[in-house]
Amino acid sequence: MDTPLSTIAVVGLGTMGTGIADVLVRAGREVVGIDVSESAGARAVAALEASTARAVARERITEDERQDALARFRVYSDLQAAAAADLVIEVVPEAYETKQEVLRALDGIVRPDAILATGTNALSVTRLAADSAHPERVLGLHFFAPVQAMKLVEVVSSVLTDPRAVDAVTRLAQDLGKEPVAVGDRAGFIADGLLFGYLNQAAAMYEARYASREDIDAAMKLGCGLPMGPLELLDLVGIDTARTVLDAMYQASHDRLHAPAPILKQLSEAGLTGRKAGRGFYTYAAPGAAEKVADALTPAASGAGGAGREVHSVGVAGSGTMASGIAEVFAKAGYDVVLAARSQEKADAAKAYIAKSLERSVSKGRMTGEARDETLARIVPAGSLDAFAEVDLAVEAVAEDLGIKQELFARLDKICKPGAVLATTTSSLPVVACAKATTRPQDVIGMHFFNPAPAMKLVEIVRTVLTADDVHATVREVTAKIRKHGVDCGDRAGFIVNALLFPYLNNAVKMVQEHYATLDDIDTAMKLGGGYPMGPFELLDVVGLDVSLAIEKVLHREFRDPGLAPAPLLEHLVAAGCLGRKTGRGFREYARR
Repeated sequence: MDTPLSTIAVVGLGTMGTGIADVLVRAGREVVGIDVSESAGARAVAALEASTARAVARERITEDERQDALARFRVYSDLQAAAAADLVIEVVPEAYETKQEVLRALDGIVRPDAILATGTNALSVTRLAADSAHPERVLGLHFFAPVQAMKLVEVVSSVLTDPRAVDAVTRLAQDLGKEPVAVGDRAGFIADGLLFGYLNQAAAMYEARYASREDIDAAMKLGCGLPMGPLELLDLVGIDTARTVLDAMYQASHDRLHAPAPILKQLSEAGLTGRKAGRGFYTYAAPGAAEKVADALTPAASGAGGAGREVHSVGVAGSGTMASGIAEVFAKAGYDVVLAARSQEKADAAKAYIAKSLERSVSKGRMTGEARDETLARIVPAGSLDAFAEVDLAVEAVAEDLGIKQELFARLDKICKPGAVLATTTSSLPVVACAKATTRPQDVIGMHFFNPAPAMKLVEIVRTVLTADDVHATVREVTAKIRKHGVDCGDRAGFIVNALLFPYLNNAVKMVQEHYATLDDIDTAMKLGGGYPMGPFELLDVVGLDVSLAIEKVLHREFRDPGLAPAPLLEHLVAAGCLGRKTGRGFREYARR
């Protein structure tokens, strides 16, 4: 185990195995590729030839380096070819019986000091190791697809693993330009342990017909900055694979959030396993293709939902960052805006804040001075809601307190003209409760903007059971005119984004609470392995732990699922006044400004 890992066998030459072989040969290792299917071996050679040719075309390697790399890759169909390997990485199908059969066979083939690594992302490494003749040399080495691009590698130890084996594969991962994270043996490890619960909830949300597949995916990409939506990602990973991972996670946790959504079983058993089959949640141009094609579930062209009401003027209630940002968005789009606050002084200050924001856009060349002046001229600050008497659309962006919002809607009901649309920007409160504070609940709808409103493209459009069709159509049209992407959802806690995001954040807190992994390792794993722009603890500290806890409580109260109960560690930090960046301390400490 102390010898350099210069010769490495990769057993299983599917997409993952081929990717691992690719990064190994480019890093100068001798690689023995093994697959019982000769056609799989041929595809792996062709894939490596193609990827290295692209690397030459992009001037990342020379032609000589390409030829050297190809010469270091040899393909066989018999496990005996692994006899001289220092390390064997198995990436055969995700089933105990299949993996155990490979590891048992390798016991009689490889040298006593060779390391055996399983590429499992869900099965117990301890159980696989215990079935080996030398459990101390068995560990997990979990790469992420596409291997060439993804930096994360989870190095998984069982209670039986020799630390020298862990050190050796950790050094190897670093030599490959990867970021190794050491974790214990737990279903899903870090990245998949957090990711697959989120994917499962997205599948359940779609199955319940709460939102369309397109809206769920768009919401998470635009609202959270993710590279792929959850249903797109399930199709890429493989719906059958996701079901296997979730089954393993549920067996370990008995958390209902990990119990595979029934639709995953239905699709898997129908052979609709995602991109590899040409159809999963979406339909693809061909098996293995990335290009989506229209099918029976593809939404109709915009404008098919009926005509909305005329909107020329907009009232925005509030003076904080969100209210100012929303007023700026509407004014930029050409609407006349009344910005009303509790006093004229606060309204004037909010307009001054908008002026600074617009000036930054001018200085960065994003808008002209003339456009800035025209935008500001459209905004009229007011010290009272009475100024909303003639607006066509009233948008409230006041404190996230149901009593305050209900009182405001009762006042808007008296002030606004008949036919005006009344919208709340709440992120977690029931829209229908605001609607019932008026005598015209059919005119009330949710317009959940994301912060900062000028930059974030997403708006969740939340209709209640009382919202009129033409009110919904109006907000759809207005959302398009202000150049935002609207997604439709019903009036339930968290809507789309928060309902999927905050259980994921809560589960990350539970991981730390249970001493499974550190803050830094979890943040690293989710950024490098899941493509998140921020790790969960970075995000929690930015959002505010008090805000996060409040949303978790709303979700738990609404759905009554024990798995949604806020993590005690989150509650303790909030009780201690550690609320994140705004207080200088949350999960991490920050320099005081």
